[in-house]
Order: sequence, then structure tokens, then C-alpha cells
Amino acid sequence: MNRRALAIAVVVGILGIFLLFLYQRRFEVEASGGERVRVLTVVKQVDRGKALSEDNIATREIPIAYVEERSVKEAEKSKILNLRVGTTVKAGQTLMWTDLATANEDRKELSVLVQPGYRAVSIRTARDDSSIALIRPGDYVDVIGVLGAGGISEAKNAVVLLQRVLVLATGVDTSVEASESRDKSADRENLLTLSLTLPEAQILALAAERGRLAVAVRNPEDNKTTVGLVDINMDAILKPEQRATIPGVRTPRGPTVIGGGGQNP
Repeated sequence: MNRRALAIAVVVGILGIFLLFLYQRRFEVEASGGERVRVLTVVKQVDRGKALSEDNIATREIPIAYVEERSVKEAEKSKILNLRVGTTVKAGQTLMWTDLATANEDRKELSVLVQPGYRAVSIRTARDDSSIALIRPGDYVDVIGVLGAGGISEAKNAVVLLQRVLVLATGVDTSVEASESRDKSADRENLLTLSLTLPEAQILALAAERGRLAVAVRNPEDNKTTVGLVDINMDAILKPEQRATIPGVRTPRGPTVIGGGGQNP
């Protein structure tokens, strides 16, 4: 009986050690950013207009939490070999789809840029929003909707709908080089194509029906999203006491004196 109990204790102990090892392994993976994804990197600088080859690209494993949507995965290597780059890519950089240029007027097929699980969704911003002309494929933007309740004279709210959304195309251009040389007077000037999940596409579709959309460009290295944002209406802008309560809004602290001229004693 004692031998049986001892055997059971040994088995339970071994099982416990095994489960502890699995838990520790899972904890380490999650703490380091999740499972590793194999992406392509550049080992030798590739100048603009030069082709990619086996000699100047390699594979690197990156935690999935740090992999960008536009990164070229190892499984997609055959698609990019012998393609030219639209911008100079330095050694050590992760290869992005937005770095590439095709032989067809330096434009990439939009479907190639859409990553699994995402959709390419086009939105049209206000015609008087001249900042759209400065946006390029590969930029990240926040999408803001100016929405009303449905009536002609209803109160409108400015709502942050989405944050850190990848721009796949501006107008009909999917590369930076083509975007810079496009016809500035074209009607497609205010058209942006974004990389969205289906629920995000639903949000923008409804918002476009109710009001107009605007975008704010982000620094490409800024991965943070802001939580706790509140919708803002016109009263919050026009009334100083309400404007002062809006989180994150910089308010003037008084007049600034320029120059050193003071009063004589």
C-alpha cells in the first residue's frame, strides 16, 4: 500500500513539475510579446530603385505583439524577390510592403497590401481638408467623425472612431513615389484607403452616413492609443469653463510678454 501511495505521489509530483514548466513557458511567451513571427529584414542597404534578392534579405523572429501589419512575412518571400524598392531601405530594417515598388508605374496591387484578417476600406474626407495632400501610403492616422443625430440643425459631436490605422493608399496610389507625383487637382485627392478589421469597417460605414470624417496623422513610432476619450460638442469649445475640463486639451495660462522692456522705477 505504501509503495502504491509512493508511486502515486511520484507521478503527481512529475505531473506538477510538467504543468509548472508549461505555465512558466506560457508566462515567458506572453511577457515577451507572444509567439514569434518570422519576418523579412534587410541585411544590406538597398537603395531606391534597386531589386531585392536572396543576398540582401534575411529572416528574423519578432514577438507577434511587435509585428506591424505591413511587415513582409517569411511565407511571402517569393512575392517580393526581384521587386524594386520605392525608398531606400537601410540594413537591419524590417521589410515593409510599403517599401516596395512594382514595374507598373511603381504601384502595388492593393490586394497584395491587405493582410489576412483585414480589409481595404476607402473613405472620403472633407474637400476643404488640405492636410490630406500631405498623407502618404504607409502613414498611420486616427479617424475622427463629426456626427449629428440626423436632423439638419442638430447638435454635432466630434468622436474619435479609430486610432493608429494604417493608410494603404491615397487616391489610387499605393506607393509613396506615385503619391508624390499624382495630379493634385484630381477628385480622388480626398480619398484614403485604410487597413481595417470588419467591425472597424462597419463603424466607419455608419459614421460616413451620419456625418463627415477627418483624419489626424500620427508619428510612425507612436504605438500608443489614448483611452478615456470623451465626445466633444460645440458647447465644450465655445464655453471656456467646459473647454477647461476636456482631458488632454492645452489651455492658455495667460499673456506672453515678448521683449525685456519693463517699467521704470
